[in-house]
Amino acid sequence: MIYRSLIGAIALTAAMGLMASSVAAFDEAKYPDWKGQWSRLRTLRDQVSPNPSFDPNKFQGRAQEAPLTPEYQAILEASLADQVAGGSGLDRDYVCFPAGMPRMMNVYSTMEIIVVPEVTHILMGFLNENRRIFTDGRGWPENLDPAVAGYSIGQWIDTSGNGRYDLLAVETRGFRGLRTLDSTAIPLHHDNQSIIKERFFSDKADRDVLHDEVTVIDHAFTRPWTVMKDYGRSKEARPAWHESVCLEQNQHVRIGDDSYMLSADGLLMPAKKDQPPPDLRYFKPRK
Repeated sequence: MIYRSLIGAIALTAAMGLMASSVAAFDEAKYPDWKGQWSRLRTLRDQVSPNPSFDPNKFQGRAQEAPLTPEYQAILEASLADQVAGGSGLDRDYVCFPAGMPRMMNVYSTMEIIVVPEVTHILMGFLNENRRIFTDGRGWPENLDPAVAGYSIGQWIDTSGNGRYDLLAVETRGFRGLRTLDSTAIPLHHDNQSIIKERFFSDKADRDVLHDEVTVIDHAFTRPWTVMKDYGRSKEARPAWHESVCLEQNQHVRIGDDSYMLSADGLLMPAKKDQPPPDLRYFKPRK
């Protein structure tokens, strides 16, 4: 019994040693402090529209000056025209379709960043979207499972040579689904071959400001498009984290390629003037 207790003590000590070594392997001081609650920094354009644009320093729609090919510029124009008429154009967030990448980085509500050595998690308050940025040195999988948020691989970089990381460089690939860049529905190519490159870094003058330089390489564009997104950290020690459940009290209905509304009494109604009803072939007409 004594020997059994001794063996158990030795095993426990060894296990604790392994745990201590794994904890010690994560030197938190080497990584930037991005804890807390982040929100997008407001710009003058936010006074005109509550919906963030892809380039936060320009107004939405044509004012974004997206470098679209003629084919995809025509798609944007058709989407804008449909929205003026009361429709939704290409936009799908009104029916709770996830924003995906890179649109989720517009940060519609709040954002939390959790850094560990193997992966950095980005958690969004809006629609509960999340990203995993793998920083364990892996390469691209041979069979990449497409996702709306894509697959992200990152690398921590010490730009100043002081032994501390101050830049997270990220590349994201492997997409699926319809993806647009903001609520005016600037389109990305339907082939989903986008490559999104990002550079995350803290502001040198204010550590409560985080920058995300986003470059979109996409076949819908005539050239790579780079924008700078800025986020501010809440000053509250314990900020409130609000849940966003899109389906609650959502009056928008998507049927086929068109959008409709639910009236206050729960009946289907048009979303724009002179809109025809959806195909009702499976319903018997009222007598």
